[in-house]
Amino acid sequence: MEHTHAVRRATSADAELVAEMLDTFNREFETPSPGAEVLAGRLRGLLAGDDLVALLTGQPAAGVAVLSFRVSVWYDGPAVTLDELYVRPELRSRRYGHALLTAACDLARGRGAEALEINVDGEDVDARRFYEAHGFTNTEPGAAEPMFYYYRDLI
Repeated sequence: MEHTHAVRRATSADAELVAEMLDTFNREFETPSPGAEVLAGRLRGLLAGDDLVALLTGQPAAGVAVLSFRVSVWYDGPAVTLDELYVRPELRSRRYGHALLTAACDLARGRGAEALEINVDGEDVDARRFYEAHGFTNTEPGAAEPMFYYYRDLI
């Protein structure tokens, strides 16, 4: 049975909710977080603009997706990264993630994006399986080797 979950764009008024969900997400996977209060402060301004968009689904909120839009020399439209996609553990496997990912792709496409990029931890087999089932790949066309994401702390 197909479940359709409504997805809406978060506003600055949702900053605390989005922050709480992102902080919970990081804590669940033992990833550092500056805390919900710091995140909420950042999100109040960011959600008012167009460079960062958060999507929410469920009532009360079951999941959140965060997308970053930026200019790129490689595309006519914006380069878009799905920074986060989180569904509360007790609500997983109910297609909230599917609804968020579909809405994220639709939003990116609607704003002229040619691709949606996602960074996934190599050991996160469930996330990799989820994205691959939705048509995402980690290889360039015609290549056999996976792409890698590198970073360096600057502070």
